[in-house]
Amino acid sequence: MASAAQDRQQARPDATVELATQLIACRSLTPDDAGCLPIIAGRLEAIGFCCEFLDRGGVSNLWARHGSGQPVLCLAGHTDVVPSGPLEHWHSDPFQPLRKDGLLYGRGAADMKASLAAFVVAAESYLAANPGHPGSIAFLLTSDEEGDAVDGTVVVTEALRQRGETIDYCIVGEPTAVHALGDMIKNGRRGSLSGKLTVRGVQGHIAYPQLAKNPIHLVAPAIAELAQTVWDQGNEFFPPTTWQVSNIHAGTGAGNVIPGSAEIHFNFRFATASTPEQLQARTCALLDRHGLSYDIAWTLGARPFLTGRGALIDAALQAIRAETGIEAELSTTGGTSDGRFIAEICPQVIEIGPVNATIHKVNECVEIAALPRLAAIYRRILEQLLPGHV
Repeated sequence: MASAAQDRQQARPDATVELATQLIACRSLTPDDAGCLPIIAGRLEAIGFCCEFLDRGGVSNLWARHGSGQPVLCLAGHTDVVPSGPLEHWHSDPFQPLRKDGLLYGRGAADMKASLAAFVVAAESYLAANPGHPGSIAFLLTSDEEGDAVDGTVVVTEALRQRGETIDYCIVGEPTAVHALGDMIKNGRRGSLSGKLTVRGVQGHIAYPQLAKNPIHLVAPAIAELAQTVWDQGNEFFPPTTWQVSNIHAGTGAGNVIPGSAEIHFNFRFATASTPEQLQARTCALLDRHGLSYDIAWTLGARPFLTGRGALIDAALQAIRAETGIEAELSTTGGTSDGRFIAEICPQVIEIGPVNATIHKVNECVEIAALPRLAAIYRRILEQLLPGHV
């Protein structure tokens, strides 16, 4: 027999689409929330959530909680979106949502306003059937995930840590599906370690190379060796660590001058099989072996995180199977997410969201029929992890 929550969801199949459409219409270019969080907070307050804004540095952050007990199941995400790109290539204004051929178009449709809408509808549906539920439901939302991410989710996690609040389970609404809703769950992400390598040479006239030292020539063999280095073998959940150059800068702009220095920007995407300290040490040892005069400025953008099989993954797999008939794949591929900050205070963090084929692209869209099913997946997870459901 269907629960009251399920009955409500079935009675309002367009509820998630309607809210997603409302959120897409907000021109929330990072870090501007453009009114998304007040819309969401209004819906949450109407069903009994206590909402707290923890804004900093022009970034809007919302921590909302319903209940005071354990476990705490948190629904996390971001309202900000990337720039739209060439407007002439869009079917319509990217901030005027368009429904066409079974798809909902607009910037942020997949990344990640559909998930935010599904979170809200799932919470409304669950609480309609479980007004006095044990445990707690929480929302952790920010307007600075696509940008620098220094005044966003990390601000909320720091505040929670300082006052001793914990999170037991967290679902991040990142778009994780590849071909169809539910086909992939992200149960971790690789770390990101960037370096700005400056190699010193001696500037001179290009016709007199014996009087100069070309830093590009000096560093080239080291770059080739770094690119061929096997940093680790990865593990059960992570692929091997990779090293890639993103930019090389050198020269004065003149065609007859050997540059005095060269700047190489590179990035490691690393698994839990290596630590940032190990990667830094091996890089410097290789550069030293090549006899280079250099400096490196390191930036640790993210540490890797991983959630193994347990209550949250089991509940998610079961919910996806029940709603879609799909056996979801666990994966740690892709870039970083705000899950890296939440993992510092929460032992189980996963990501589930719509198909990601059009994210950050022109004509970003989601399948309209998938949105109520996404809300139903989130609702089922709530029902499994918070005891006492109807």
